[in-house]
Amino acid sequence: MRSCFIVKEVLKDISKTLESKIPRASREAQLLLMYHLNVDELWLITHQNAPVEDYDVLKSLVQRRALNEPLEYITQSVSFYDQEFYIDAGALIPRPETELFVDEVLKNIEDKSRAMTFVEVGVGSGIISIVLAQHLKHAKFIAVDISQTALDVAAKNIQKFHLQERIELRLGSLLEPVDEVVDYLVSNPPYIEDGIALESNLAYEPQNALFGGKVGDEIIKKLLDTVLSRKISSFTCEMGYDQKDKIRYYLEKSNYKKLTFYKDYSDFDRGFTLELEVGN
Repeated sequence: MRSCFIVKEVLKDISKTLESKIPRASREAQLLLMYHLNVDELWLITHQNAPVEDYDVLKSLVQRRALNEPLEYITQSVSFYDQEFYIDAGALIPRPETELFVDEVLKNIEDKSRAMTFVEVGVGSGIISIVLAQHLKHAKFIAVDISQTALDVAAKNIQKFHLQERIELRLGSLLEPVDEVVDYLVSNPPYIEDGIALESNLAYEPQNALFGGKVGDEIIKKLLDTVLSRKISSFTCEMGYDQKDKIRYYLEKSNYKKLTFYKDYSDFDRGFTLELEVGN
């Protein structure tokens, strides 16, 4: 049995194990080895003959990835808005499209220096509230989730970015734990129809963050009802690519100021902002 393994040989071995299982096998082999060794890419490139310790531990990580467990859960790290966030099973892995969600919210706020109260429903890993808080220095955030596990993940990220004084986490459903007057509601809720077959890697993610009900848009409609009844002036929400007409129809008899939709990177409808005329 070999007593020593070196970087270049380990990379080749990992790539071979993964190549028939996942796309970008060579790149993910690098990322797994970087995580295992706690080194950056430059070190990996310049230390091809360095020894790799605890190879059995590394192989267990590779096997997890070969079974299609998301790389982000294995490395407990995800990139969003050019920053690295902590992630773990129990919180939905942020998608690149959600960066467009953040852009949409920021675009709708003319005076970014004013004090506002935001509520995020379904905080997950906390990335939306955190990035918005970084751009809106005088805003306060109340972040709600029905999962204590997700709140625990969000708490680690909030602490990492030193935002404990501005983002408050609350356990509960929708806006039930929020009595305050809300200026802006944001949510990336579950909106997939129950029973829809998903890619195998999604089986590792929290199902209550993916499936939104028998039709799929039930939670979105509950949030719309809350926005209208509590007269929340702005609401930005992510949605399914085929839900635009359903949302328009649902709001057909409601009084509102403006309803706009935005698209994702693939040019699919991906979210909307509802604005109400709210008196001072």
